Order: sequence, then structure tokens, then C-alpha cells
Amino acid sequence: MSKLANIPCRGQQGVALLEALIAVLIFSIGILAVIGLQATSVRLTTDAKYRADASFLANQALGRVWADPGNLAAYVEADTALAGLPGGKRKVEVVGDRVTVTITWQLPGGDAHNFVVSGYVNVN
Repeated sequence: MSKLANIPCRGQQGVALLEALIAVLIFSIGILAVIGLQATSVRLTTDAKYRADASFLANQALGRVWADPGNLAAYVEADTALAGLPGGKRKVEVVGDRVTVTITWQLPGGDAHNFVVSGYVNVN
């Protein structure tokens, strides 16, 4: 019998621990990616909600003007504060029979957003 047959094989010690650490690393990267996707999803959903609210508020203002076409000058507004949007303001301009409603808002630490809707009012 040779001397090599009696020496224990030490080349494979710690392989299971190394595989477990690599598995934890891959799992952690996956969890961080899911958290990042969730944060992006919440941000985009919030942005979509504010755009929908701005659309509703602008169309509501335009509808009020259409309901009273003989009194267009009374609906002119310059930067009226809106409670439904963060930093929200509404501006209504009337030029002839064209009415333009501009809704602006700004998220904290974000860019300013605008929503503009225009319509013509028949003043017969």
C-alpha cells in the first residue's frame, strides 16, 4: 500500500459553504431587483394618478365654461391653487372663443408637470 492512500483528501473541504454563500448572494441580488421594480412601480403609479387627476380637473373647468358660454370672461384664472395635486395650480385663458386650461403640479424633488386642454366655445 502506498503512502498516498492513507492521506485524507482535503481539496473538497468548504465547497458546500462556498456554494451556500454564492446562493445567498444570487438570492440577495434578486430581492434587491424586486425591491427596485416595486419602487419604480409605485412611482409610476403615483405619476399616472396625478396625470389622471389633472385631466379630470382641466376637463371639469372646461365643462363649466361650456355650460355658460355667454360669460367667458368670468372664467379667466391666473394660477389658482388646487388641493388635489401637490403644488397644483390651474390657469384658464380665454382668447376669442378658444378656452385653454393649464394644470401644473410638482412632486417634491421632482420635475414640474403640465396638462393642457383647449376647446372652442360657441358663443352664438
